[in-house]
Amino acid sequence: MSERDRPLRHRFHPGDEDSPVLLLLHGTGGGPDDLVGLARELSPTAPLIAPAGPVSEHGAARWFRRLAEGVFDDADVVARAHQLADFVDDARHRHGLADRRLIALGFSNGANIAAAVVLLRPASLREAVLFSAMMPLPDAPEESLTGSRVLLSNGKRDPMAPLPAADRLVAALAENSAQVTTHRHPGGHEITVTGLQAARDWLGDGDWPDRD
Repeated sequence: MSERDRPLRHRFHPGDEDSPVLLLLHGTGGGPDDLVGLARELSPTAPLIAPAGPVSEHGAARWFRRLAEGVFDDADVVARAHQLADFVDDARHRHGLADRRLIALGFSNGANIAAAVVLLRPASLREAVLFSAMMPLPDAPEESLTGSRVLLSNGKRDPMAPLPAADRLVAALAENSAQVTTHRHPGGHEITVTGLQAARDWLGDGDWPDRD
């Protein structure tokens, strides 16, 4: 079995059967517990699926390889996005969540891999809250994202996910017919109080598209 075929290590936190499922995707150097507190602030009763990034960068867990700061290994991004999508499909069935709405909650590298899955495998992931994300792919795939819904919260002074790179992701999503909401804050590479409030508002806003 190759490294990319190995099941992702994860933790599952059961929740209310009427709440959407949250998929927690940590940033570089993080782990499955990193976003649990944040998730509970957004939805105290949601079931949580929290995998661990399968790539090690000098001991720090990541979701895909990079060649340098801000320079991604494009082939690995695509392969790892499919690996995560396969994990999501399997975890839904394993935990009895096959017909439930699922929303990714990602920060930094975790937000980037979530964006890649939304772009490449919308049948597996249609909704995402992305903190400090940037365009993870060199080009947007020609994949209809009708029914997809994404919130991006980015800092205006973020050196790791600069706004032009974030705007490329916004454009790629919108051009493929995703419903995109943006939040901008004056800070850097972080989750802010205003970003958290934007996510809370977004999660409770309007009627969501039904899962196919």
